[in-house]
Amino acid sequence: MRIQLLERAARMLRERTPITLRSLVEGTGVSTMAVYTYFGGMDGVWRALRQEGFTRLAARLELLAVPADPVEDLVAGVAAYAVNALEHPDLYRVMFDATVELEDVEAAEATLGHLVRAARRCRDEGRVAEDTDPHLLATEVWTVCHGIVSLVVSRVASRRTLATGVPLLTAVITAAGDDPATCRRSVEAGWVALRPPQGSTATASTSTR
Repeated sequence: MRIQLLERAARMLRERTPITLRSLVEGTGVSTMAVYTYFGGMDGVWRALRQEGFTRLAARLELLAVPADPVEDLVAGVAAYAVNALEHPDLYRVMFDATVELEDVEAAEATLGHLVRAARRCRDEGRVAEDTDPHLLATEVWTVCHGIVSLVVSRVASRRTLATGVPLLTAVITAAGDDPATCRRSVEAGWVALRPPQGSTATASTSTR
């Protein structure tokens, strides 16, 4: 029921339907008391909704296989971030709403930790310069991905814009010291989940729903 209410709240956000205690439970078969039982009230709904985006991102990152190539590993992490945003655009928007508190700040920050570990591998295995700051490199590739996927999720740009991730991420990681040709191949391998089907020219939806 908790997840059902969160999904309903996210859908209402997308449809621009005002969210109140009554409208949230309408059609669910439960009373408004359920909102207090599961969330402690509407403020709790918003906190849980924001946290749910990071929870799903963390779950997706946990499922990633760790490739031998550290650059591919790093890029696969941000690709998973993008896929999560495209599959849950409503939650994605709430994830970065700073007006709402997070239930677990450390859990949310841990999602960046996956990228930092991969960036550290890039440094330790000699793919980037020895003086590379893993946290800075992770933040840079995340920033590139966040910018691209935000344009797509907000429908400012079509899903074809995701293809720009390959040259942009290659530029960032090459600037940190990787060989350009090798880097490009690694980035393409990591970004593969976002590659459009061959021969596809249609603009894809920003949501799988």
